[in-house]
This record gives sequence, structure tokens and C-alpha cells, in this order.
Amino acid sequence: MTPEMRGHPMHEHGGGAFSLETFLPLAAVGLIAACYLALWWRGRRRNPARGPGRTRAAAFLTGCALLAIALSGPVDAFAGRDFRGHMLQHLIIGMYAPPALVLGAPITVLLRAVPASRARRLTGVLRSLPLRILAHPVTALVLSAGTLPLVYFTPLYNATMEDAGLHMALHVHFLLSGCLFAWVIAGPDPAPSRPGVLARLVVLGVAVAVHATVSQLVYGGFLIDIHAPIAQVRGGAELMYYGGDIAELLLAFALVATWRPAHRPAERPVPAFSGSIDPGSAGRESRAKPFTGAGGRAGQGVSGESWPG
Repeated sequence: MTPEMRGHPMHEHGGGAFSLETFLPLAAVGLIAACYLALWWRGRRRNPARGPGRTRAAAFLTGCALLAIALSGPVDAFAGRDFRGHMLQHLIIGMYAPPALVLGAPITVLLRAVPASRARRLTGVLRSLPLRILAHPVTALVLSAGTLPLVYFTPLYNATMEDAGLHMALHVHFLLSGCLFAWVIAGPDPAPSRPGVLARLVVLGVAVAVHATVSQLVYGGFLIDIHAPIAQVRGGAELMYYGGDIAELLLAFALVATWRPAHRPAERPVPAFSGSIDPGSAGRESRAKPFTGAGGRAGQGVSGESWPG
């Protein structure tokens, strides 16, 4: 074990009582939920047939509820005094809430709620080069799982426990990078650089491997720089290992559930022909090129009627 695995005074969190540090994040979550519901309702009113469904809204609100739980006073206070609490908060904010938020299809909800001219401008932004780079699976992987060693193998984690601003910035990073990764892997919204299912499964497998490796190193006390008692560090590592696996399995399930195989191009219809045909030559034509189009049967049409397309 490293000498860094010792206790240290952490900054005071809300502790369950009303405080500005607790109220502001919860107010932000409530505002996000209210904005989503307003856009969802407007999209349904503009086009009831194509408007986003209730399942989407339920998924997004579930994500907001998870965020509210993670940022609530008791959980935040637990995270401020115990590394296991920090890991629980990290899992909810960065791995459980993002898939639910993304399954709410917020981009589609926005595009269907605004006028067509604004929707076209937003679509242009989605197709821009910076967003294509940001939404690439490798970028999303680096920003989410790839930053874990930076947090736990450097003094960064200890700094976030002693500074409220850094602590909140870490929350924002976990949430945004988690949403980006979930969107790229399994989001129902359009994404500019989304590859095929196999490539996304490979990226998800790399994320699983990174989480498992970091959690094992944290449990064993290798390379880490975490000022907390050994029991807390090992408990947090176990939460990271098992909780991360469950979250990534759920994301893989969401990927499969939202996957729609690409339709193959339809076969070119057999050209229609008409006119009198010599029965003998028609029979030879039918034997040479049997009709296999939709709804057709070989041998039809020899009397001059058109083939079904």
C-alpha cells in the first residue's frame, strides 16, 4: 500500500442541510427537466404523429431523477467524507444517469420543437467538423474512461476534495463525458461520426477494460494518489469494478435495443412488357428468367398483362 492511502480533512459538503452548494446543482437539474418537458410538449403539439413518445420523456426524467439523487445533501455529504461515497456519486453521475438522459433523445426533441429554419441550422452544426471530431467514438472514449487515470493516479482527486469549485467541475466532467459516450454508443439521436455496431462494441469493450484495470489498481494501491483510509479505497474500488460493469452492460443492452439494421436496396422491378407473345417463346422466356419479385409467381403474364412490380 502507498503512504498516500491515509485520511485527510475533506472540504465540507452540504451535509443534508440547505446550502447554496447543494441547492444550485439541484436547481440546475430541475431547470433542465423543465426545458426538456416544454420542448417535448411543443414537439407533440406541432406534430402528434411524429412527436417524441412518452417513453422518451420517461427515460429523460429518470436520468434527471438519478442526477438529483446523486447531488442531494445526504449523498453529497457521504461523498465528501468517504471515498466510497465519492465512487457512488461518480457512478450515478457519470455512468447511470447519462444513458437514461441520452435515451430521452433530447436532440430529436429539440429539432421537432423549433421552426424548420432553426432546425436546419442546428443540423448544420451537428454536421460541422468540430462536432464530428468531438463525437468520434475514440474522442468520447478518451474523455470518459481515458481520464480516470488522470483523476486517481495524480493529485487531482485530492485537490477536488479540498476545493468546492474543482469538485463541481469534476461532476460536470463526469456528466458531460458520460453523456457524450452514451450518445455515441447507443443514443437514438443522430450522431455525425457514429460507426457500425461492431466498431461501437469494440469501443465499449475497451472502456470496460479500462474501468476494470483502473479499479484493480486502485484496490491494490498501485500508482494511485488517493488520501483516504485503505478500507474506503478498497470499498470504492469494488464499487467501481462491479458498478461499472453493470452500467456498461446496460449501455450494451441499449445499443442492441436501439440498433436498426440498414435496409438493403430494393431489387429493381422487372420491366413491364405488353403485347402479344408467341406462346412458345413466352414459355422459353419464363424458364430462362423466372420472376421472383414481390408477390409474383413464375409463369404469370404470358398472355400479355404486365408483371407486378
